Amino acid sequence: MGIRKNIQIFLSFILLLTLILPSSSQANGDNVQSSVSNLNMRSGPGLAYPIIASLQKGDQMLVLEQQGEWFKVRHGVSEGWVASWYTTPIGETKKTTEQRIVSKVDRLNVRSQPTLDAAVLTQLSAGDQATLIADHGNWVEILINQIKGFVAKEYITIQTTDSKSVKPKRTDSDHFEVSVDKLNVRAKPDLTAKIVATVSKDQRFKIIEKQHNWIKIQLEEEKIGWVYSFYGTLTAAPKAPSDKTEKTKDNKALETQTLFIVYNGTNLRSAPSTSSEVVYRANAGESFETVGQSGDWYEVQTPDGSKGFIANWVVSTNESKKELQQQQTGDRKKGTLNGLTIVIDPGHGGNDNGTTGARGTDEKGITLRTSVLLASKLQAAGAQVVMTRDTDVYVDLIKRVAVSHQFAADAFISVHYDSTDSSAINGFTTYYTHGYQKELALSVNKSLGNKITLRDRGAQPGNYFVLRENRQNAILIELGFLSNPSEERAVTTEKFREQASLGVYNGIINYFDDQLKK
Repeated sequence: MGIRKNIQIFLSFILLLTLILPSSSQANGDNVQSSVSNLNMRSGPGLAYPIIASLQKGDQMLVLEQQGEWFKVRHGVSEGWVASWYTTPIGETKKTTEQRIVSKVDRLNVRSQPTLDAAVLTQLSAGDQATLIADHGNWVEILINQIKGFVAKEYITIQTTDSKSVKPKRTDSDHFEVSVDKLNVRAKPDLTAKIVATVSKDQRFKIIEKQHNWIKIQLEEEKIGWVYSFYGTLTAAPKAPSDKTEKTKDNKALETQTLFIVYNGTNLRSAPSTSSEVVYRANAGESFETVGQSGDWYEVQTPDGSKGFIANWVVSTNESKKELQQQQTGDRKKGTLNGLTIVIDPGHGGNDNGTTGARGTDEKGITLRTSVLLASKLQAAGAQVVMTRDTDVYVDLIKRVAVSHQFAADAFISVHYDSTDSSAINGFTTYYTHGYQKELALSVNKSLGNKITLRDRGAQPGNYFVLRENRQNAILIELGFLSNPSEERAVTTEKFREQASLGVYNGIINYFDDQLKK
């Protein structure tokens, strides 16, 4: 009896030790350091969360928590999440040799899983390099710009290199070649930023910096600007600048364009400012020839011959649609979106948080994350995608509609999450205003219902500005109620965003497939 009691005490002691002592696989409490320059610290454990700080190579961190392959860390007074594969224990260095892959083709999809059905995370251009993590037969797992994903092996070559000799920048793809007839160069990486120049097809420029879907290029002398990366390709040798463009008084490249008025009662002003005197009021459909440009304003002649200025967000131009034709797509086939332009409008942003959920979720954040997933799927199907915002910035409603008109969108998709005074109301809704928008709304709503488990509130008419004032085929989707605590918990998961974006994607594909039959 005494021996049995001693054994029980001994086993209890062993069990207690296993509960108290940390496992050797746990990283909690460890000190690690960044193994790369510019390691992004994010607000949550995933690439979809906002960047809150940037760490340099060698910066030390204390690991507080681990979720999957992400560490929650403390660096100084900052706390956030970093990708564990970009850290090493203090005193340990990365191996001196590594395998890298080189893309043999342009627009090679990097997917979340080793299957053609998986979401597209980013794309590689011919010559792009990435770190090889693992070989999975027909697919390989890679790291590129802090994104981990899979690419098909048949489109890459594998190289073994000395990591000390691997430079972070490619030497064979350090220039950007314009693929569209006209491309606006902006002061900041944002579609609403000031236009500083206009460049033409086949021109090449040195790449200075990359940021998400934007590339900073060197124009001339000390002049720089940002272009949307989808409108060109990465290449090697620079090309002599084209002399197709002419200069305006403030040294901006500009060609004469025809402007079409979008709204009735649009003001033409005496100077490029909303506070200056109105010299003429134009109605929707009137057109003017440009004679110059100043920032976000076009200079034109009024019918009586005087000078006037029009804001670029209240007009459509004769070059807008051409700007998106970056490749020869041919006739569109069923199941693809080749040749189509789709504007994705993540609701709210900047100082406009949208609604705030019962559990504290800001609408502006999850509309952007959902929109980014949707955009990647549409691009993979061949669509030219324009986002009204791809960062946390405020964009007013007029500019959102103006983007739709400027790019002559085949579809405009505004993404939102709902709220009401009652915490019991739930479900998703797809809204339209004009009759020509109804068919798209019905198709998207039906496909959404096949992918998410929320209550289907149907496709309904709705009096929203981005629909009412939009001449294009536009819908607004409310993907569940943040005011309902249980629904807020459901819609803020990565799984829901993946399924919801897939539902919208399927609805868009089905709608345009149906148009081929007509």
